[in-house]
Amino acid sequence: MRLKSWGLLLADLLLPLECAGCGESRSRSGLAGLCTLCALSLSGPPLPARLPRPEAGLGPVPPVHALAAYLDPVPEIIIAQKEHGRLDLARPLGEELARAAEAAAAGADPLWLVPVPSTRAATLRRGQDPMLRMARVAARRLRESGRSAAVLPALTHRRKVADQAGLGRRARAENLAGALAVRGGSARLLGERAVVLLDDVVTSGATLAEAARALSAAGSTPVGAAVLAASRLRQSPSR
Repeated sequence: MRLKSWGLLLADLLLPLECAGCGESRSRSGLAGLCTLCALSLSGPPLPARLPRPEAGLGPVPPVHALAAYLDPVPEIIIAQKEHGRLDLARPLGEELARAAEAAAAGADPLWLVPVPSTRAATLRRGQDPMLRMARVAARRLRESGRSAAVLPALTHRRKVADQAGLGRRARAENLAGALAVRGGSARLLGERAVVLLDDVVTSGATLAEAARALSAAGSTPVGAAVLAASRLRQSPSR
């Protein structure tokens, strides 16, 4: 049996057989853990996200590029990686996220990829920080394409925040206001490269606005932000 065939057999033994998006048996899509149709949901060109008018007290959000609208099966895929222990998805999602990060960078190089951090409690519950894991994959993929990119986990939570799920726009902004800060050891490094923020989903923009505020307070304004999905996307001119 050829080496590649042994590799595929080993993947079938070690990786979940169910697609994280639809739950059906996965087929060879090129994206581990996803069937062909669900993989296509994240394979389109990165598009600018359409954000609602910011609530009072919410700072500016850097230009955001997303790979998909937050519609089925994308939520299931993201939640599977984030909450259900599907660590096999970190590589394919991180590699796709690299495309959005490149669009968000708008030609800037070299780059810091700065992931929005999970809270300490969420990291302990999940046994991982999903965005940090995907950011490392995205940086590696960008380097493979010739870009100078590295991950800088510069942000940290300085107070407890409520779960954003179920909160309205104003409540999200109030919940996150002043919640993030730049780690002491990262402030000096931020000025060495352009910064692209990374997150999984953008809805109101409150999380990215707070992350951008914290970075700006440390003297670094992000050139853009990249996410897997957005609640609303701008249509490409060709559509």
